[in-house]
Amino acid sequence: MIVGEAEFERCMEAVLSAPATAGDGVLGPDSVMWRVHREAALFLGAGRALLLQLAHPWVAAGIAGQSKVFADPLGRFHRTFGIVYTMVFGTRDQAVAVARRLYRRHAAVDGVMTETVGPFAADSRFLANDVEALRWVHATLVETAMMSYGLLCPPLSEAEREQYWREAMRFAGLFGIPHDVLPPDWTSFKAYTAAMMNSETLTVSTAARDIAQRIFAGEATWIGPPRWFNALTAEMLPERLRRAFDLPYGERERRSAARARSWLPRVYAALPDRLRTVGPYQEAMARIEGHTCPPFTQLLNRAWIGQPLMPAASGVSRPAPTAGGGHRKV
Repeated sequence: MIVGEAEFERCMEAVLSAPATAGDGVLGPDSVMWRVHREAALFLGAGRALLLQLAHPWVAAGIAGQSKVFADPLGRFHRTFGIVYTMVFGTRDQAVAVARRLYRRHAAVDGVMTETVGPFAADSRFLANDVEALRWVHATLVETAMMSYGLLCPPLSEAEREQYWREAMRFAGLFGIPHDVLPPDWTSFKAYTAAMMNSETLTVSTAARDIAQRIFAGEATWIGPPRWFNALTAEMLPERLRRAFDLPYGERERRSAARARSWLPRVYAALPDRLRTVGPYQEAMARIEGHTCPPFTQLLNRAWIGQPLMPAASGVSRPAPTAGGGHRKV
């Protein structure tokens, strides 16, 4: 099932029609998602989320066809984080604007598999706006965020995890994912991800393995990730995918990951909030308090999203009340 433009716009209308939160965001500062995603700790899961996405042959094929992946890896990092953080911390208009840009970018990814990978036959068509592919990408972001948060922050309660998933379902609408294809609760969501991890839908292709090895070797950036980061990433993956990506995970890597899990929480707890929390969150809090974005926050934003402020909204039409109590586009 492909997310067509009409279905996507219905999702955007639902976002824009929802009751306003503090700062006019899709979610607000009282949400569990804000509490989780404001933490810089989530960067620890960046490698895991990327590999899980690459394990889906359609995602890997789409990324492999983009020449800018290795020509401008830092730019890709900034664009990805800029989109996600604007969806979470931006205003509803900002979130919808970046969602529409992402939808158009995905709509241009329409190709043919060059080899048979798992259930996907050679010469079969792949599209980035396929619901199942979008649902998996969304799932990798949600599950990895929770896993990374738990490495350095106090674990969430069962009730908080359920609330987080309800909020993540609203977040999924920004990808154009219909509400009725999502698991209804956190337990069902975990069952979905576990089933995907063991299914042949996740089959590491030659292209996926090549992309992963080049990124983790630092080929694109000249500086590879530290050994402890690679070890943690390998530890956070299911064994079959770790082997499929040819990630080393012997005794040395196990010790490295264990040491990182020991010292990282201590160092992280000692950091001031202005370093522990990401720039877009600090920008959003300044907006809520009626202040302009401080210079230091703009500097943090350049590190996280490549620009001093979250992308401005442009060309967003809001549903407005009609006399009959419904909505119309303005």
